[in-house]
Amino acid sequence: MKKYIGRLGVLGAVVMMLMAMFSAPAQAAANPYTRFQACAGDFGGSWSDTTDGHRNVLTPSGSKWGDVYLMYNSATGYNCVVVLKSTYLGTSSRTVAGLLIQGESNWRQEAGNFSYYAAVQGPARDKCVQYDGFIWSPSGASRAHGARYSWGNCG
Repeated sequence: MKKYIGRLGVLGAVVMMLMAMFSAPAQAAANPYTRFQACAGDFGGSWSDTTDGHRNVLTPSGSKWGDVYLMYNSATGYNCVVVLKSTYLGTSSRTVAGLLIQGESNWRQEAGNFSYYAAVQGPARDKCVQYDGFIWSPSGASRAHGARYSWGNCG
């Protein structure tokens, strides 16, 4: 009986060790930048949230890798699109922020290998906009996407 209890104790210790090794961390690291800091840091000025100006950046399987935001600067009439990473933080991976302004035929984009965010801006006073954002894994093998591909925020 003692031998059996001793083995149970060892087995329990091994199970606990394996659980500690393979369990997710209790709290994931947070992005050190906010959407307001990203727009103001890259373009200056004061930026505000917009109506219908947020989408989750999701993989095809539904995992959230970040957020894409549409911001507005009322003093300049510019919109700013920010893609904030919540996965691969501090690791350089392809990240794209896109803004399409009504009347323009091409998307404005900031695309590159970024560790925390990508941001793009454009003049959109009295115009409607669409926005999108992408985050790739560091290997480039998978990606996440969030967007609003309908016209909105007109004005």
